[in-house]
Amino acid sequence: MKLKNLLIVVVLLAAVSVIVFVVQRPTAPTKADPRVGQSLFEGAAIDQATKFSLTDQAKTVSLVRESDGNWQVASYYDLPADFGKLSSFVNSLTEAKIQRLVTSNPERMERLEFKDTKIELSGPAGKALWSVTFGKNAETSGRYVRFDNEQKAYLANFSGWLDTDSKNWANRQILDVKPEEIASVEIPFADGGSLKVSRAKKDDVWISDKTPAGEKLSTAKISSLLGTTGNLQFTDTTDPTDANAVAAKTHERVFKLTTFDGKTYTVAMGRKPEDKKLKPVPEKGLLPVPAPKAPTPPNAAKSTAVGPKSLEIKPATPEFETIPAGPVFVFISSSDSAAPINARMKKRAFEISDYVFTALPQKAADIFEAAPAPVLPSPLSTTKAAEKKKSPTPAKP
Repeated sequence: MKLKNLLIVVVLLAAVSVIVFVVQRPTAPTKADPRVGQSLFEGAAIDQATKFSLTDQAKTVSLVRESDGNWQVASYYDLPADFGKLSSFVNSLTEAKIQRLVTSNPERMERLEFKDTKIELSGPAGKALWSVTFGKNAETSGRYVRFDNEQKAYLANFSGWLDTDSKNWANRQILDVKPEEIASVEIPFADGGSLKVSRAKKDDVWISDKTPAGEKLSTAKISSLLGTTGNLQFTDTTDPTDANAVAAKTHERVFKLTTFDGKTYTVAMGRKPEDKKLKPVPEKGLLPVPAPKAPTPPNAAKSTAVGPKSLEIKPATPEFETIPAGPVFVFISSSDSAAPINARMKKRAFEISDYVFTALPQKAADIFEAAPAPVLPSPLSTTKAAEKKKSPTPAKP
């Protein structure tokens, strides 16, 4: 009997042990998400893309790649894109890593604020290649992201600037002619007249047929002028019919750069000049001035009113209001009809820095400098040379 009870106890203990093991058995590790540790963006995808879009706060930047491989800013008058800016932004996406899977719970994802901040890449025929939506910034660092329309939120250590000003994505370089490529330049001056300087080879000295006696062209000043007129970047653009642009064209100075390969670039810069406008002055006339009341006599039946007097206004000294000069615009054309700059100038009027215009030479004297005085032989050396010529050569023994 005792043996039977012992067996029952052993069986019960074994059963309890099995139950405890099952209950306390450690949970099998969850399989890691394959995106964790990977780059936010695979840079190679940009090579297949024909369109890049960046949207934030209802503003969208749209870049498209043309058949020649060059990118244009479709959202800013199809101007050439700043490829350096695009490359830098793609690198910031590539360098960012997915740190962890945050949640796949719809309610939690709603709190991460996934709205309209989005980057999209598409290929030919609008085929979607890659897209990511950004949520809010994490409290520590990084930003929450969601790929495509997946119901998963990740944390990435991305901190790049989402620039949605389309103008900032355009290549601001509108002319880039190197000084060593230029064979001649026609220079107009603000005080009237013009001058043409030229050279046969890039290492030759600049010459002009209007060089004043005792002077020469300043190589440094010519180099500065070529750097100013041949290397131009815009600061803003406007419609070609804009009043400031039209006024600038009527006050332009036209430079002509000719390269060694025979191409000519016409570079016209101008601005609406400062103006002084006469302020309106009051017209000469009379203003009624009330006279003081006369004292009332004690025995007078009633007071007698004193009529109004008049005060003459003296003419005021004329005053002028100064209206500042307008912005500087540049108008460029190339002798090569296929040059992109010709088509670009028809789309927009390009505003440039004021300094570029004010740094131009105002008069011919600004590009000349004193020529070094010729070295004349001294009287002593002249006498010695003459004596040496007269003295007979001694005969050989």
